[in-house]
Amino acid sequence: MTNWRAVGIGFLVEVVLGVVGAVIPVLGQLGAGLIGGFVAGYIAGGGLGSGFWHGLLAGALGGIIVAVLLSVVTLVVDLGLATAGLLGGSVLVVGVTIAFILAVPSAITGAIGGAL
Repeated sequence: MTNWRAVGIGFLVEVVLGVVGAVIPVLGQLGAGLIGGFVAGYIAGGGLGSGFWHGLLAGALGGIIVAVLLSVVTLVVDLGLATAGLLGGSVLVVGVTIAFILAVPSAITGAIGGAL
């Protein structure tokens, strides 16, 4: 069963560290994902599998929210250029795919946190 409290706390850690880590573009975001996943897995406990799952959810949640926001911004720009939303849907699909790919490091550290 999913511990949504653990996922939420891990997500919030990722958001806070991601904002602070914006000063260091790549390392700051990667570190935020790793630490947030670890926190989610640690709070959820239950071993490697549980930690992996909770870390994956915490990492993917942030990526999905960013993908949806990026899709909305792209839709507004498309409407402003009178292209009638030509790019909006594809940006969302690519963004969600990238969110899940980037959630893997968060899931791995979540497994480590769950094992502790």
